[in-house]
Amino acid sequence: MFKKDVSPRSKTKVKSSIQRNLRAKLVETYPGLEPHIDEILPKKEQLDALKLPEQRASLYMLPGKPLFFQKMDDPLIPHLRLVHAYPHAFTRIRIDRGAIRFVLSGATLMAPGLTSPGGRLPGSDLNNDDAENYGTEDLPAGKVVVVEAEGKDNACMVGVLKVGTGEMKAKKKGVAIDDGHYLGDGLWRLQLD
Repeated sequence: MFKKDVSPRSKTKVKSSIQRNLRAKLVETYPGLEPHIDEILPKKEQLDALKLPEQRASLYMLPGKPLFFQKMDDPLIPHLRLVHAYPHAFTRIRIDRGAIRFVLSGATLMAPGLTSPGGRLPGSDLNNDDAENYGTEDLPAGKVVVVEAEGKDNACMVGVLKVGTGEMKAKKKGVAIDDGHYLGDGLWRLQLD
């Protein structure tokens, strides 16, 4: 989605009523953010929407601080800088070491990178530590997930699942996430000053 450099067009101030709706939608979509929502999106601070016409998306931000982006009517997706600040507030999955270089080059995330021994998907087959980090319930298609990498501390990608995790485990092949925001992409490099 953001493989090329991002060239923003116009920045507009978000009305307070829309800002309240966004806060409510964020807490509904990402329940783990509820304890931190006043830090992330203070009520008295002005939220801006930056139009990204080539991607048909909007980036919601506080002055110099990217928060979420939204493509058309898709769900609000957190910017990786926000994910790095609040890593346990989001639903996570993990890729194996072999998939890291492909993800960071903007390739489609394929199911084998998640179903191999180094990958982690939520489910009842995980040990206690992994179940605490990745959950025990299978995720449906369309769910926004943060992608961590085996052996790394910070998330490397965020995107929307194309198929459910139960189906991924059963088939062990196919596209998992075809379009996401990853470290080093145009959105990550975007200068907001």
